[in-house]
Amino acid sequence: MIPFLDLKAPHVELREEIAEAIARVVDSGWYILGPEVDAFEAEYAQWCGAAHCVSVANGLDALHLALRAMEVGPGDEVIVPSNTYIATWLAVSQCGATPVPVEPVEGTYNLDPSLIEAAITPRTRVILPVHLYGQPADMDAILVIARKRGLRVLEDGAQAHGARYKGTRIGGHGDAVAWSFYPGKNLGALGDGGAVTTNDPTIADRLRVLRNYGSRVKYVNEVQGWNSRLDPVQAAVLRVKLKHLDAWNVRRAAIARQYLDGLAATDLVLPEVPAWAEPVWHLFVVRHAQRDALQAKLTEAGVGSLIHYPIPPHRQAAYAEAGFAPDAFPVASRMADAVLSLPMGPHLHMDDAARVMEAVRAAA
Repeated sequence: MIPFLDLKAPHVELREEIAEAIARVVDSGWYILGPEVDAFEAEYAQWCGAAHCVSVANGLDALHLALRAMEVGPGDEVIVPSNTYIATWLAVSQCGATPVPVEPVEGTYNLDPSLIEAAITPRTRVILPVHLYGQPADMDAILVIARKRGLRVLEDGAQAHGARYKGTRIGGHGDAVAWSFYPGKNLGALGDGGAVTTNDPTIADRLRVLRNYGSRVKYVNEVQGWNSRLDPVQAAVLRVKLKHLDAWNVRRAAIARQYLDGLAATDLVLPEVPAWAEPVWHLFVVRHAQRDALQAKLTEAGVGSLIHYPIPPHRQAAYAEAGFAPDAFPVASRMADAVLSLPMGPHLHMDDAARVMEAVRAAA
């Protein structure tokens, strides 16, 4: 069986380094925030090319608290992709604001800048593009609209650690970037974790207060905050893995190139990569008119696959009260009915990738 993703392999590769890092935390006696977290934040900010990094407990908190730091609240609206994981929408809702969906570009799956302005109202405060599947959204086009209309831009970089837009790493193109370190991400912890990178010192300062009960001085609470802190064990593990992330992303790119070349003659719809984009291939997503049958045949052939994502947010019961018609966002719906993610990861051997392609060609 070729698994969709081998979560154990990276930790086996780095077993000694990770064990030493965890032991360092255990021996330190400091288990909430502290020097290990400070060190990770500094290293990740530098790696992303951002001035500040503020770590939090998970990726959803990163989105939610970043919006709070931008003073998004009840009555406000945030432009979001119609095609994304529901966390992007949930973060907006948790602020009491309203997510306003905009359809994606079919070839890249990312927010279509040409459709944004029509969705803007006097209540719009933020545009929230997602760098979906590890490919950057078209940030220049989005930023032109945002600056013209006086809007903030919060990027969802949960799947894009190391991706480059026009040669520059994702990390500070907009006002802030929210990150997830869920174990399956390109940079994954041994549990949940998240962060926000930004070049705006005011946003960074607000985030540090909001994540820690609204306090910067112990027992002095300036605002009503949250308890959302990356713990030092996860920070230590992430520091180890960050040193290897560039090399691991190169491995992902090699597998993606093999897939793109080897599956070009099939009837699959393959990912499109604009000339200005350098994806990190968090996922390799194809589309097929008979996706469910294709997935079943791959399973029979011993090839794991997943669907990212089978139900778009506007069709989820969680947003039933929003009153979206099932066919309100046809592009997102078509994608949900056809997308399939093939095995991808830095520890997928090229021979196994070749077996995946052989199975896909036979099944498709």
